[in-house]
Amino acid sequence: MFRILDRYILREAAQTWVSVTGVLLAILLSNQFARVLGDAARDKIAKDAVFSVIGLTALQYLTILIPFGLFLAVMLALARLYSDSELPAMMACRVGPGGLYRPVAWLALPLAALVAWLALVIAPQSLAKIEVIGAETQRRMDLSAIEAGRFVEAGDEGTVIFAEQIDGDGSLVNVFLQRRLDNEVEVVLAKRGTQRNGDDDVRYIVLSDGRRYLGVPGAAQFQIVEFTEYGLPFTLPAAEVGELKPEAKSTAELLGTRDPLEIAELQWRVSVPLATLVLALLAVPLSRSQPRQGRYGKLAIGVLVFIIYFNLIGAAKVWVEREQIDPRIGIWFVHAAMAFIAMAMVASQNGWFGRFRPSRWLAS
Repeated sequence: MFRILDRYILREAAQTWVSVTGVLLAILLSNQFARVLGDAARDKIAKDAVFSVIGLTALQYLTILIPFGLFLAVMLALARLYSDSELPAMMACRVGPGGLYRPVAWLALPLAALVAWLALVIAPQSLAKIEVIGAETQRRMDLSAIEAGRFVEAGDEGTVIFAEQIDGDGSLVNVFLQRRLDNEVEVVLAKRGTQRNGDDDVRYIVLSDGRRYLGVPGAAQFQIVEFTEYGLPFTLPAAEVGELKPEAKSTAELLGTRDPLEIAELQWRVSVPLATLVLALLAVPLSRSQPRQGRYGKLAIGVLVFIIYFNLIGAAKVWVEREQIDPRIGIWFVHAAMAFIAMAMVASQNGWFGRFRPSRWLAS
């Protein structure tokens, strides 16, 4: 009998988790898609890397969405069973707290393992990959990235290029180019422009039939030269990614570190799967309601609890980074406090405190 009820509760919670997590992920990715398209329009990432960046970002989102989705799913599933008087009927058949936590654990434990894998392995790799994509985009920047009617920055010298039109062969028509040379500014106007490759780190923009202006901004004296062909080299940015942020470093690199920023990051990664289990523990007593009360009656309370929980984790992470709290205490006290609150709620709802009253012992 209990095994049938376990499967029933597990199916309700799992179906709700899939729906909640899917909807939340779609909402976040729609916002992220607009931001990534903006970065592509500003040439911060290559246009062919847009979907790769969105996919990598989705993996990072899942580290938070899976615990949140599980928390809401357990609350909504059990609240529906309470509102339809199914759970009171189960309790009448001697289904206690263990009978509720068993199917919840079957769902929470695999999800916590998945979140641990995402937080400890996949999310750092995703961030590092996004930084590599950004560096490669800047290195690959050439005339093919220029769009008609847009100002584009290319090269390490801060060269700005504008073309009124782009022909089918990729050559530019009616070109404006500006770059800074020490204290002077060079402005070039040309009828056409093409690109020629130099060595691995240099490209040449070859302009034809134009005029070159060179001088100090604000000064009355300018050098003006008319030319038939004029080549300007620009150096490509380095392909190597600099020092990675702690968020993008692998978990193995963070082990044994004494840097407060890296200690805080490591504790944050371990905290996410721990929070998944604590939220599953907390969702069961929070979902308890009176029959016919409605499955959404305590949803706002659940969202508030989640916000408070993760804000406390974030605050503790900042305290560790600033060395305002002992790293041995770190973020762990937040999980301990929330787990204690969850156990106290379970004990209160099931009358466990009354069994240990001194008056009962004296009466016996």
